[in-house]
Amino acid sequence: MNTYSTDYLKNQIEENIAMLHETTDTASNQTFYKAAAKTVNDILIERSKHFQAQAASKGVKQVNYLSMEFLMGRSLKNSLYNLGLVDQFEKIMKDYDVNLTDLYECEPDAGLGNGGLGRLAACYLDGFATQGYNAYGYSILYEFGIFQQKIVDGWQTELPDNWLPGGRVWLHAKPELAVDVHFGGYIDEFWDNGYHFTSHKNYTTVKAVPYDMYVSGYNSPAVAILRLWKAESPAFDMESFNRGDYTHALSQSMTAEAISKVLYPNDNHTQGKMLRLRQQYFLCAASVADITNRHMREYGTLDNFAEKNTIHINDTHPTLAIPELMRILLDECGYGWDHAWKIVTKTFNYTNHTVMKEALEVWNEDIFKEILPRIYQIVAEINRRFVEEMNQQFAWDTMRIERMAIVSNHQVRMANLCVYTSNKVNGVSKLHSEIIKQNVFHEFYDLYPAKFTNVTNGIAYRRWLLQSNPWLTNLLKSTIGDGFLQDASQLKKFEKYATDKKVHKQLAEAKLSAKKALASYMKKTQGIEMNVNSMFDVQVKRMHEYKRQHLNALNIITDYLYLKENPNADFVPKTYIFGAKAAPGYYMAKQIIKLLCCLAEEIKKDPVISKKLSVVYLENYSVTLSEYIMPASEVSEQISLAGTEASGTGNMKFMLNGAVTLGTMDGANVEICERVGNDNIVIFGMDAEQVETTKEMGYAPIEYYNNNPDIKRAIDFIESGVAGSTFPDIANSLKWNDPYMVLADFDSYRKAQAKISELYQKPDVWYTMAAMNIANAGYFSADRSVKDYATGIWELE
Repeated sequence: MNTYSTDYLKNQIEENIAMLHETTDTASNQTFYKAAAKTVNDILIERSKHFQAQAASKGVKQVNYLSMEFLMGRSLKNSLYNLGLVDQFEKIMKDYDVNLTDLYECEPDAGLGNGGLGRLAACYLDGFATQGYNAYGYSILYEFGIFQQKIVDGWQTELPDNWLPGGRVWLHAKPELAVDVHFGGYIDEFWDNGYHFTSHKNYTTVKAVPYDMYVSGYNSPAVAILRLWKAESPAFDMESFNRGDYTHALSQSMTAEAISKVLYPNDNHTQGKMLRLRQQYFLCAASVADITNRHMREYGTLDNFAEKNTIHINDTHPTLAIPELMRILLDECGYGWDHAWKIVTKTFNYTNHTVMKEALEVWNEDIFKEILPRIYQIVAEINRRFVEEMNQQFAWDTMRIERMAIVSNHQVRMANLCVYTSNKVNGVSKLHSEIIKQNVFHEFYDLYPAKFTNVTNGIAYRRWLLQSNPWLTNLLKSTIGDGFLQDASQLKKFEKYATDKKVHKQLAEAKLSAKKALASYMKKTQGIEMNVNSMFDVQVKRMHEYKRQHLNALNIITDYLYLKENPNADFVPKTYIFGAKAAPGYYMAKQIIKLLCCLAEEIKKDPVISKKLSVVYLENYSVTLSEYIMPASEVSEQISLAGTEASGTGNMKFMLNGAVTLGTMDGANVEICERVGNDNIVIFGMDAEQVETTKEMGYAPIEYYNNNPDIKRAIDFIESGVAGSTFPDIANSLKWNDPYMVLADFDSYRKAQAKISELYQKPDVWYTMAAMNIANAGYFSADRSVKDYATGIWELE
């Protein structure tokens, strides 16, 4: 889709440098980056105008994807590849003696997300544009993002993630589309000529100002728009300021702006909970206002709103969009309840991302009522009608009705509101979708089976292959052609080369090149030395007990203690690589990070063992860092307790780059296993059904501790001291509680690790497995996921 001449692009870059009051002779890399980024962004804005005009002229249904986070990564490299402009920009920059790769390094990762949820949303924007769908993403313009992770003496320290100075060039302000969002106050209700009216009074107002980020599709004229809302005070309170009440005058502005200051403020205190609720309503109110305003400009009525719009709720964070649309239809447009409810239930769809209780959000009813009085009234009325409907069907089962209620026990349950309202509810892998039907939302599934469906997650695979792994990309082009760049299913052609020894040699060379690139990057950015001649065994994901990084740690400790006693034993050299951020208030997760860092130091002190075994903890794990890690990885650790991980997407990026999955039958691992076959994946541990059976029988981790010498030694080791630090909390949790059954799966995990080492020493077997993983990764493309949503949920053409 590249129709831009090199001369035109060069002229635009030079004009943009001049606008920054510099010349090409004096400009720094940072200036060239900003000029190049603005050139690309201007192209995307122009394309977006054409695409939006075409969509409007055809009356195309619009997808509105609401998510509290979009983990975008860097935009310059991604946009250049998708637009087919890489070669031209390299040539232009070479004329100025500038390396395009150095410009990529000038861009910060957009601080708009945390982990898998946000990365998935970002992948879908890429998929929307590539597939040509008319789509908006909606989120908040966080000034500081999640946080910059700094490891100090092994302990995670959170620093502000100030990404905007370098990232602002990708944002296009739309102040003319700003909307007001109201909080607090009270509702005055009255009747007039037989009609019931409500009036919201004494509220505080926050102005939501939109900034657009444009996302290109691969070889596509379409552009997806990510609309980000910045919170601003509507006007400075000059009256308070003039009478000397400076604190009140300034506090209103600070309270408003706090909403878009930081992604996920710590919510282990009341003020944090209140700020999170304000953030979520701010996102929903601003987005729904924007969607309805655009629709009214085009059609002049909301009667056909559901036919022309779908609003997708990505996890429970944007649930308040449901009562907010009801509020607009009831209070601003004069619809009756039944008519409004019919529109709402046809408009919304919901993706559940987890079975973890903390993600099935609930809000204290009093806080909810205080901050959102009108929204509370609407939610309470939805609940009243729902309970009345349930009583007609299940009057005999009050406990069932209570479990399904939206408001109960002084709590407002967001997941129940989503499931009851939405037209479709989906999980994100086959196993997860079955779990939410049979367990998490079982009562709702019995009542509304047609609501429930599955869409297995997908990744923006070109970022992780074409952009991040040129060595493997070139090998694939030379064997199966370049059709896979547009259509991931064509990767399947690589199967016929799976046992080809010449291809095995090329795969080994490609992997070594990627490992060297990662090692070089880590040396340069974090001062870490890595042994590229060791196996790279990688676990990078959010730090959480259910993901079981501490199971990995127990295995490493067991190997370390074995090597201490048998330093000359045959042992496949391994580098265990970890990368993860822990939620600021999650003490146990931070303890696990500290343990891994101390373990790295402990092993490093031994000059003999450190040649065979090492641990690397990657500070401030990010999309950009992941672009180095995925191509270099050889073992993909996907070791969550079966039944706890909804899907995972890292597992898909690993397999695409030829890493062998070492995992449980959890999330999308199940589907990866189905596609690559049992011979090309290493599965261990209990399955979801066995986990439930073990729990029902009464799981007692202390019995494993007492009866397994390896477990006892490893836990005693972390309790007695690792690199000068003790970890009694981790040890006691494992011995007496072990909520994610680490000890139950330990033996099986050890055997799986031994099998991995055995296979790694057989290159023909190992690279056959790698090739089979690459060849079967096409299904896990975001392009396919987006098509599944479009046809099975959103009813798009």
